[in-house]
Amino acid sequence: MDIGADEFEQSLPLLQELVLGADFVGKALGFQAVSWDPPGRQACGLDIEFTGLRSNLSGPQQISLFDLPSEWYLKTRQSVQQFTICQIGLSVFSSIEGESNKYVAHSCNFFLFPTTFGILDSEFSFQASSVQFLNQYGFDYNKFLKNGIPYMNEEQEKKIRHNILTGNWRVRSSLDKDQIKVVIDEVTRWLDLAEEGDWMTLPGITGFQAFEVQLVLRKALPNIWTVLRDQGVIVKKVSKQHRWYLENTSCDRESCWKEKILLSARGFSVFFQMLVKAQKPLVGHNMMMDLLHLHEKFFRPLPESYEDFKLNIHNLFPILIDTKNVTKDVWKELSFPRVSNLSEVYEVLNSDLNPTKDSGPVIIHASKCEKYVLLKVAHLLLWRVHGAVPIPEPSFPLYLDVLAPYVNQVNLIRAGVPKINFSGPDHPSIRPPTLILRVRRWPEVSEQQIYREFQNLCKFDVRRLTRSQFLLLTNKFKDARSILKEYRCHPTLQVSLYRYWRHSPDVTCLLEVCGVVIAWALMAFLLGRPRP
Repeated sequence: MDIGADEFEQSLPLLQELVLGADFVGKALGFQAVSWDPPGRQACGLDIEFTGLRSNLSGPQQISLFDLPSEWYLKTRQSVQQFTICQIGLSVFSSIEGESNKYVAHSCNFFLFPTTFGILDSEFSFQASSVQFLNQYGFDYNKFLKNGIPYMNEEQEKKIRHNILTGNWRVRSSLDKDQIKVVIDEVTRWLDLAEEGDWMTLPGITGFQAFEVQLVLRKALPNIWTVLRDQGVIVKKVSKQHRWYLENTSCDRESCWKEKILLSARGFSVFFQMLVKAQKPLVGHNMMMDLLHLHEKFFRPLPESYEDFKLNIHNLFPILIDTKNVTKDVWKELSFPRVSNLSEVYEVLNSDLNPTKDSGPVIIHASKCEKYVLLKVAHLLLWRVHGAVPIPEPSFPLYLDVLAPYVNQVNLIRAGVPKINFSGPDHPSIRPPTLILRVRRWPEVSEQQIYREFQNLCKFDVRRLTRSQFLLLTNKFKDARSILKEYRCHPTLQVSLYRYWRHSPDVTCLLEVCGVVIAWALMAFLLGRPRP
């Protein structure tokens, strides 16, 4: 189901019940955040849509295969701070009591929009390619812009809470100021003609803005009282004595309102905290960008320290499963045909190539949900572990056991290592070796020119080492072997394996300095020897 601001608060009790009773939380393949099924973007776990993915940074600020995880993080952090989340899709998976290996999945799409309240007025960018992508698959911008669920992180909440509870808050945005002014003018004109006991309705004001309007009206006009009803904000003309009585005896006192305002302004952050407290396994596919945005938008601004980021995510979600890593290894071991997206992964798992096709878990599909990958691939792993031995009665704890090598291992796209370990030190690189290119008879050659020289043969990341030397990195071993073979004896572009102790300018400089020092020391020794 699609959930916007109008439906969110009413849905919270049910959402909490589903999360607390879940085996794991993720997202169903085929139930996309914008109700579409684009190639290459399907997900079996948490799925988030953004207003942009990466800033168009150039030169050393671009991510590359040369980046250590900490370097990759710092570069990507800038993009996460620039863009925002427009939608989150997820499914809650629960095993059915009394039924062997049978699950039910409840799926939701949440339209989000940053909270605008008081001093809180976020800025974010749109990236043209992301807008085109969302347009192509029918993204509902009206739902996003007009009915998006508000949200804030913990630091923003502290500031808003302090300002609201101390009464030190103000309407900030020009749009809200104009709307408030119109409302006050309308109520003031009505008051001139109204008699005590008369009332009027201000329709179309919902959410925490309704509380905000009431606070402003009560502060500006001493002879009115307000209440919130389904049809809108009701304004009633009262005497000052009756107003005093209502302020001191009503269960609708201003102090209660302020807590309601804060709860409404937090929006999706309330549900995020439910997920965190539930400590359920969180499943995604290529989920690194998702985790960065979850931290920035709902927890705290991303720290400068990469290690602090890892620790925070691990404390928030102790069990992460990235199906990209799981399927990548399974495909290698079982020699399944190459696939380019998760939809094709599902088709293979649902075909006769999968020896466990007919014995996997049974899933009761919620509305628009038809395909799930994690449970199918976990069942395949269970079969592979037991081999010819009969498989014990499957259960989610048993699936978690066979998934243990992949827990908290999140795939990393275009970096010096293929994945990040959120529960310990990162694994060393298993990328192809670094190559060194020596350029002859091509003065002032640039990294871009070197890249274009090789791009028709294969894709390399290029980094200048010296004026005439460049480092080359690829994530495919066959490309490294091909370049070494083709260019080892090339007259202008000679490629060989890079050896740090042989090729590093720092080592070369150090050896040169040591050579000079030794030469001078030897000369001083010879000149200082006493003559016979």
